[in-house]
Amino acid sequence: MGSRAVPRGAWLLIRALTPIWHPSDNFGPRRLGARPDLVVLHYTAMKTAEAARDWLCNPDSGVSAHYVLGYDGTCWQLVTEEMRAWHAGLGAWGSVEEVNSRSIGIEIANTGDEPFPEPQMAALELLLSGILARWSIPPERVIGHACMAPGRKIDPGPLFDWARLVSKGLAVSADPAAPGDFHDDARRFGYRCAPEQQAALLKSFRDRFRPGADGPLCDADRAMMAGLAARWPAA
Repeated sequence: MGSRAVPRGAWLLIRALTPIWHPSDNFGPRRLGARPDLVVLHYTAMKTAEAARDWLCNPDSGVSAHYVLGYDGTCWQLVTEEMRAWHAGLGAWGSVEEVNSRSIGIEIANTGDEPFPEPQMAALELLLSGILARWSIPPERVIGHACMAPGRKIDPGPLFDWARLVSKGLAVSADPAAPGDFHDDARRFGYRCAPEQQAALLKSFRDRFRPGADGPLCDADRAMMAGLAARWPAA
């Protein structure tokens, strides 16, 4: 970035949430003039938010995110939204194969086996509301890392409260339809996976839309995926 001064775009955030500017050098321009039309939610899988924040700012890590959210709701901004952070890695959603150039990444402090506390979720709601408004991103384009990389990633995991985001209009739920071909409907909704990743796809889907469900693929899964594909087909 050259100068470590706060860039002009760093503070264009909703009034109710004031992130702390903590710049990372791990970023670049969005490719081919892309603009963000996805938000990808992650968990940090580290013991503290500060450790995750510092790793995402370490040039040796080769990774970053636009935001990090601490357990107490503290929000750090590491990369301006106009720029391409390095959070998504390999994966795809719908026709988008270079997710970093089309997304804003939020890292949520969590080890992966614990609930997400109230102050953190409240801060996430405020942050997401501002991002979606600024970039005209619809709620069906808010996804988890596991959605775009099933089998490679599992975050934000089965303990993440997707239903809370749905209730605020910040994500979508699955309304059952007539059961169809689960994998064809999954692709229409946005999931992309190879045949050998089908078990991982089912887990990713259930963690988000049928938390606690277990066992082989069933008509309840097929019906919910059919509903998602019918109502929210990915571009």
